[in-house]
Amino acid sequence: MKKRGLRGLILDLDNTLSMHGSPAAEEGVAEWLSDMRRLGISMIVVSNNTEKRVAPLAKELGLKFIPFGCKPLTFGIKKAIKSLRLPKKNIAVVGDQIFTDIIGGNLSGVTTILVEPFYMESGKLFRFKRKIESMVFKRDFSQINKDV
Repeated sequence: MKKRGLRGLILDLDNTLSMHGSPAAEEGVAEWLSDMRRLGISMIVVSNNTEKRVAPLAKELGLKFIPFGCKPLTFGIKKAIKSLRLPKKNIAVVGDQIFTDIIGGNLSGVTTILVEPFYMESGKLFRFKRKIESMVFKRDFSQINKDV
């Protein structure tokens, strides 16, 4: 983080901090957030999901949040950038989906960090997006738990 000059993170929620739809963070997330805080990293969640979904988990994790982020559109990410009060060069978007998180971050002019999802989603739209991601960007999802 220091080498890249990153001091703020815009975090996706589903399949980045928790399993899609789960009310709890995945194992290790709380510790990772604690490590980031010790490094002085400011963080905020931007999710395309509803406030009802995002608020309880963000509150549990001690994070500010922006629901209805409309990623890959830049509305939610730009709100988060303003909230972090840091130059764009010091901010990264962290997420598991290329077509929402990564494109949204790139369109907003910040660094992007693509992470592997915790689990493969079972919905048709998610499976379609993951298939396109694997074809276009050569992502390999074969090692990810598909039993959601």
